[in-house]
Amino acid sequence: MAKMISPRNLTSSTSLLFPSTHSPTSLHSPPSVGFSTKPITRGRFAAEPGGTSLVAKASSTPTPVVPDDIADVLGEVSIFTAAGQPVKFQDLWDQKEGMAVVALLRHFGCPCCWELAATLKESKEKFDSAGVKLIAVGVGTPDKAQLLAERLPFPLDSLYADPDRKVYDILGLYYGLRRTFLNPASAKVFSRVDALKKAMKNYTIKATPDDRSSVLQQGGMFVFKGKQLLYARKDEGSGDHAPLDDIFNICCKVPAA
Repeated sequence: MAKMISPRNLTSSTSLLFPSTHSPTSLHSPPSVGFSTKPITRGRFAAEPGGTSLVAKASSTPTPVVPDDIADVLGEVSIFTAAGQPVKFQDLWDQKEGMAVVALLRHFGCPCCWELAATLKESKEKFDSAGVKLIAVGVGTPDKAQLLAERLPFPLDSLYADPDRKVYDILGLYYGLRRTFLNPASAKVFSRVDALKKAMKNYTIKATPDDRSSVLQQGGMFVFKGKQLLYARKDEGSGDHAPLDDIFNICCKVPAA
């Protein structure tokens, strides 16, 4: 499920963001704290045992806490361009008024992500004409990103690598064996077999991260205007991508005459 977020619904917080669903010591996915179509509510916070950081506790309703400082939290995170240059997240788009679609791929060796990347590439002209910056981030090192960019192909200036999954952890994107292989949402990819085959024409498994635990990471889709979060969606399973029509309706609408 996805949530289109109004500024009035954002809650103020000094916390990181959503409760992290990544656990490096387990292959099993924790309980879902997925997005809801209900209004965003203020969450309860408590210090983690043995630490001082604040995390959002799951409430009785499945509504996540979305702090209004999410862009600032992400801003200081360093990832890499596909060419291997470090770059801070805050430098990827205009933080005042710029519109950005941030697509978090699973990893560069994921066939479903090649299909998503192909779809995003086909949509890039529409994004460009609307003045929207397309940012695709994948798990893996820059050399793995280059394999996808060269063989799909995909524009290098829109592709970024997050080998340590820093952005994914901050956004609390799903992680685990069950999410990757056993979640019912993963079956959606079978309705797009033709598109998958086309995207995988030049596919190579060499694009898979050397850290094999990374293949259990799930992705998501986010839309920002400046630092304001307009849309947020966590993929429930592999191949469970955000409907692009939803994204277009937010950032590529033609103003009414």
